[in-house]
Amino acid sequence: MAQPLEGLTAIVTGAGRGLGRAEALELARLGARVVVNDYGQPGRDGSGEASAAPAEDVAAEIRAAGGRAVAHLGDVADHAQARALVELAVETYGQLDILVNNAGILRDRMVFSMTEDEWDSVIRVHLKGHFNTTHFAAVHWRERAKAAGGPVHGRIVNTSSEAFLAGSAGQPNYAAAKGGIVGLTTSTALALGKYGVTANAICPRARTRMTEDVFAGFQEPEDGALDPLAPEHVAPLVGYLASPAAARVNGQLLVVHGGMIAIAERPRIAAKFDTAKEVFSYAELDELLTPYYAQRPAGETFAAAEVLGLKHGGDRPPVS
Repeated sequence: MAQPLEGLTAIVTGAGRGLGRAEALELARLGARVVVNDYGQPGRDGSGEASAAPAEDVAAEIRAAGGRAVAHLGDVADHAQARALVELAVETYGQLDILVNNAGILRDRMVFSMTEDEWDSVIRVHLKGHFNTTHFAAVHWRERAKAAGGPVHGRIVNTSSEAFLAGSAGQPNYAAAKGGIVGLTTSTALALGKYGVTANAICPRARTRMTEDVFAGFQEPEDGALDPLAPEHVAPLVGYLASPAAARVNGQLLVVHGGMIAIAERPRIAAKFDTAKEVFSYAELDELLTPYYAQRPAGETFAAAEVLGLKHGGDRPPVS
């Protein structure tokens, strides 16, 4: 029986560890040929010497299980290296069909303490990294669709975060990058839909090198059961979104962790006020808006945060 991703080629960035590794293994298990990308720096802040070992190890693991995979050591935030990554997939396997953007770093700091470099570096790796690979994949799919005279199979799965949905006080750079990724995803979905390409974003919650301190208080099960925060809970959704079955799923944001998937709606209007005159005055705005916000909880953000159970409390892990 053919696997759902049989004959398809996937790129997974940041695939040497954690979520990216689990996603690469899942795509291979479903039949895809995988290009395993990882810059291989040991520090979760992007520090240390780059190494091919993490990507090579995952590619070897896929091949040992009977799959097909090659490794790519490259910084996806570098435009030329992102182009080389896409070219490697096409040159090795003939085409690219799936792009999973997962590479990222953390440089946490409160907004009043954050340096310019801490801001720029996180925006560069997450947001620019997602754009770079998306750009070159989009060029490839557009050219293929024109040559074929119709749609092709193209899938983009981007990695956002609940830090964007619910806020994260010590991560203004990360939250902004993850919010930007959602905007990039919805724009890409609209632009590439006519070529048969879908673009979706996930907000995963998982215990990885990047979140080891965030989830330090939530211990792994001691009875051998699968950790609710294991990346393996996230990977199946990525496999589904990469498949032909998800052809109608486009421009969506999905939260996933521990056996749960939640589909987030686009922000909706919570209230509407019209001026009694041609232009609002300060006094009129004060009369309308001040009572409205006085009735709402102090510091309340998007309603989605409460719906998805993202606020701390009970036995729920904090936002990742």
